[in-house]
Amino acid sequence: MQVELSAAEGRALLTRLLGGKLPDAHGRFGPFGGCYAPEALMPALARLEAGVKQYLHDPKFVAELGKELEQWAGRPTPLTPARGLSKRWGAEVYLKREDLAHTGAHKINNALGQAMLAKRLGAERVIAETGAGQHGVATAAACARVGIPCIVYMGAIDIVRQAPNVDRMAQLGAEVVPVESGNRTLRAAIDEAFRDWVGDPEGSYYLLGSAVGPHPYPYLVRELQRVIGKEARRQITEVTGGLPDAVVACVGGGSNAIGLFHPFLGDEKVRLIGVEAGGRGPGLGDHSATLTNGTPGVLHGCYSMLLHDADGQVQETHSISAGLDYPGVGPEHALLDAIGRVSYTTATDDEALDALQECCVAEGLLPALESAHALAGARRWAQKNPGTRVLIGLSGRGDKDMPTLTKVIGRDPYAGNPHSEAPAR
Repeated sequence: MQVELSAAEGRALLTRLLGGKLPDAHGRFGPFGGCYAPEALMPALARLEAGVKQYLHDPKFVAELGKELEQWAGRPTPLTPARGLSKRWGAEVYLKREDLAHTGAHKINNALGQAMLAKRLGAERVIAETGAGQHGVATAAACARVGIPCIVYMGAIDIVRQAPNVDRMAQLGAEVVPVESGNRTLRAAIDEAFRDWVGDPEGSYYLLGSAVGPHPYPYLVRELQRVIGKEARRQITEVTGGLPDAVVACVGGGSNAIGLFHPFLGDEKVRLIGVEAGGRGPGLGDHSATLTNGTPGVLHGCYSMLLHDADGQVQETHSISAGLDYPGVGPEHALLDAIGRVSYTTATDDEALDALQECCVAEGLLPALESAHALAGARRWAQKNPGTRVLIGLSGRGDKDMPTLTKVIGRDPYAGNPHSEAPAR
């Protein structure tokens, strides 16, 4: 079943969200969210919630985090006019360049903030999970920066398809633990990280990588990622004199998207579009389009939209992008979908690959496969709405995806690329 909300209920919930009253005291974003965790973890979650209230908006913590983001992580990231894509699509296209943040993606914003929080809370080690490897690399780097040991759980399938990031994590001092259970991708990695945390809730800090999980994680991650949207809103206004007509981001768990969208939620004329992984097609198990095809349920500590069968069993998912290969989504996204403030659509593997290659040729940028889904969705919208201004979250760079791209596209750089012509030979 779907969660049904009236127009009046939707407006009221959006007003509460914009007023800082969601999540509520129970960690709920309207019908979604909450804290569904093993009893052994409840004291640790209570300590985390207290720490979030004490430090997250404390001026001293905010100033220290801001300084580290600027001097170490490379913020603010640029806003790039995408002239080639603009010409091809018939729209005014801008890219928010999280690929230029330290470690190559938006993940460092959250990882650094949580690592600093873990240090203040007296954690002896940090546990993390990763799919595409970007959160793992960011966590490893952030833990090295603050001086705390780090263990990263990663599905065995993802270890193979994201091999460059596995090597980077090791170089940064993290212990990478392969997960052979379950579907051997992100969902299984999160399961194992939770098991580890249950075994040592006192000495360990679980540095969750997306806007999912039990309260207060969805709120905490969103607050640390809002820097993306705050910068982008200011930058595009300075450059163009106005706001974009549409803001587009890819959605797996949803951290980069919620970070980009949140500062625009009150701008009624700005269309917000989240692009999920359409994978191979609409069949259950062939995609990771949770909001497009899912139903409500509980996974990894919160009530949100999930991909599960008629018996309530969470299903395996598929995406060419490891970071979107997850059967759930953050509860704030579930709310924004239910009230109609954000439109969620899909891009298939093939559409994402095509958009990635077009970006390479038109802009000289190699985006992450995750970001390529946003590009595919933005292209579709822009071509239907010519002359509009479109802001796209380029959530990460594609270096990590070279093993996959080499395998799928082939070693000939012109093979399978409809946007480029091979020179005469």
